[in-house]
Amino acid sequence: MLDSASEADDAVQESWLRLSRTDSDSIDNLGAWLTTVVSRVCLDMLRSRASRREEPQYAHPLEEAGPHDDGGDPEYEAILADALGPALQVVLDTLAPAARLAFVLHDVFAVPFDEIGSILGRSPNAAKQLASRARRRIQGSSSSVDVDVSRQRTVVDAFLAASRSGDLDELVAVLHPDIVLRADATAVQMGSLPEVLGATAVAKVFSGRAVAAQPALVDGVVGITWAPGGRAKVVWDITITDDKIARIDMVADTGSLAELDLVLFG
Repeated sequence: MLDSASEADDAVQESWLRLSRTDSDSIDNLGAWLTTVVSRVCLDMLRSRASRREEPQYAHPLEEAGPHDDGGDPEYEAILADALGPALQVVLDTLAPAARLAFVLHDVFAVPFDEIGSILGRSPNAAKQLASRARRRIQGSSSSVDVDVSRQRTVVDAFLAASRSGDLDELVAVLHPDIVLRADATAVQMGSLPEVLGATAVAKVFSGRAVAAQPALVDGVVGITWAPGGRAKVVWDITITDDKIARIDMVADTGSLAELDLVLFG
């Protein structure tokens, strides 16, 4: 994830310190807890590196590890998984931190998108799109994601129209019965509820609103944004299942917004 032995050591040390300050009895799944903490530490380091426009000091992990004959050793297998090669690392360094993290966690370590989304504070669908976009860039392909954008746009447009008109029945009709609405910490500070469950409850949140919101492509999937002057202030990351909106993630954190691949329609 970092392609820097010294930064990797720092990340492990910081994660260990966080673990030492945590009541281990309160951790249900230590492996998942560590994956989340290490990933978030790495994400912070990648963002900090990007803000300072620093380049990593490349050091091939296998060269540092030295010869090793036991191919079944877990530690060596982890080092081998990290040894993605200098050419690939150059491509990885062109990715936004969130896309890089999503790709490495899923394609190298097989972490499920539900868990990756939780780590990034994004929906599983958004995490999948981030990894997919990273994969296409690494493979040298610029082809579009094979999704029915027109169909997604129809669902989102119907949601926005019902929201603006205040038609509660129409809103409920376009929402999945078990829809989940989640807001990040910044959105909660702005007055949003951290979580709302169910079509009727979510419909009430949006009824009579979304006047200034507009549809947009968010990481290759149709979503919604409030972007006064063309600059996104809030993004609603939409997950559509069977032509129903099944999940909405409200993103207002400026760091997260900066990493979104956002294209406004019209």
